[in-house]
Amino acid sequence: MKEKEVKVFNGNLTSDLKNSLTKVINNFDSYEGGIGKRNKIKIIKVNDRELNIKSFKVPHFANQIVYKFFRKSKAQRSFEYANMLTELGVGTPEPIAYFEYTTAFFFKKSFYVSENLDCDFTYRELTKDFNIPDYDNILRAFTRFTYSLHKKNILFLDHSPGNTLIKKNGDSYNFYLVDLNRMCFKPLDFETRIKNFSKLTIHKSMVEVMSDEYAKCSGENYNKIFDLMWKETEAFQEKFHRKKRLKEKVLGKQ
Repeated sequence: MKEKEVKVFNGNLTSDLKNSLTKVINNFDSYEGGIGKRNKIKIIKVNDRELNIKSFKVPHFANQIVYKFFRKSKAQRSFEYANMLTELGVGTPEPIAYFEYTTAFFFKKSFYVSENLDCDFTYRELTKDFNIPDYDNILRAFTRFTYSLHKKNILFLDHSPGNTLIKKNGDSYNFYLVDLNRMCFKPLDFETRIKNFSKLTIHKSMVEVMSDEYAKCSGENYNKIFDLMWKETEAFQEKFHRKKRLKEKVLGKQ
């Protein structure tokens, strides 16, 4: 069955860039490189603009129907959430466009396009190298950034090590969220806010610093914050490794 192409563009794009970007998307697989297993990300120069193009894998059969008729695609949500974050003054690479390919009854491929952002490092580096210059200030600035998200009623569900880009700006730091398709915008209670830190690190020393800074920002009790943040961190790690062991056991039997 022939696929139908659906395009949504940022209104600031010129027709020339739209046409060039369409050609790139239609020939995405012919471009070399890329990172990612389930989804593929490639940095491609289009009309002298360096763009980050994320190709989402084709959903399984049931979700092809769900995404076709009942739910927004990951690409569309990424585009719309990026625009919402920008309006709220939260850093994220500039959203450019999203593409969807469908048939009459099924959802197929989709792509999210944003401006490529050169960062100095990601939060992940903080979990691996404690000797990064100005380490404590960066971690505390990141905690303040997360607190600002919560104050704006933003719950970033994929708040994990690789999804915050960090760029040094003089003596301060700017933070940019990526991988945006899972977000909520609603008032957040204490437990939800603190649990939002659970995927970020396995190191108790980092949890101690983030708890201390979050207490300073919020005026809430440090011990209460730390006890919950560390409890949720351990719970997430246990769930992660249990799932990993189960997967290895299943694959081992095949």
